Amino acid sequence: MAHDVKNIVLVHGGFVDGSGWNGVYNALKAKGYNVTIVQNPTITLADDVAVTKRAIAAQDGPVILVGHSYGGVVITEAGNDPKVAGLAYIAAFAPDRGESVDSLIKNPPPGAPVPPILPPQDGFLFLDRSKFRASFAGDVDSDLAAFMADSQVPWGTQALAGAVTQPAWKSKPSWYLVSTEDRMIPPDAQRAMSKRAGAKAVEVKGSHAVYVSQPAAVASLIEQAARGSASAVSRESVA
Repeated sequence: MAHDVKNIVLVHGGFVDGSGWNGVYNALKAKGYNVTIVQNPTITLADDVAVTKRAIAAQDGPVILVGHSYGGVVITEAGNDPKVAGLAYIAAFAPDRGESVDSLIKNPPPGAPVPPILPPQDGFLFLDRSKFRASFAGDVDSDLAAFMADSQVPWGTQALAGAVTQPAWKSKPSWYLVSTEDRMIPPDAQRAMSKRAGAKAVEVKGSHAVYVSQPAAVASLIEQAARGSASAVSRESVA
């Protein structure tokens, strides 16, 4: 690991907090990485980008910025920070300039699963608890999935509407893990965003909560990003 980028910053998505990264955190720490977990308020995109950039600023060198789901929007904007050497998307949105979660989910393809999002309450969204596991965490232990459903973090409608101004994947190398049994973001949509971003992609048979259910596979992709981005940093320093 001597030549890898050693700092990993993990950014969670909507409806959840950073605790879901526990397994990925443990796997990366065991390999010697310095891992920071962002706790975003998920009220507005601008606030989440600011919180994430503070986490980046606290690192002592280049950073791999990792986002799950809505966290992909956050890292697409925050990833323009000079310290960010590479991006890793985990079943995540990877918007282009002017795009938001709202715009990306606006016209789902025929037959695509529809996430069980309840009507907004005071400007915040929740998933139907009775349908949470089937849509979000189909391969997660039933007790843990029930806890995730009951401990949902309110997701602000302003965060969903937050549009990216400058997509970092246009200037930074990126990696993407496609979760092939995702019922929140259709796998084909993940593949399309990954291809558009020019990301190095892998596919894993898993639910939207693949970062919880398969931490080793997710950590492996992040390690690929740490190695690949280190090569890019080395080339830049030589140049």
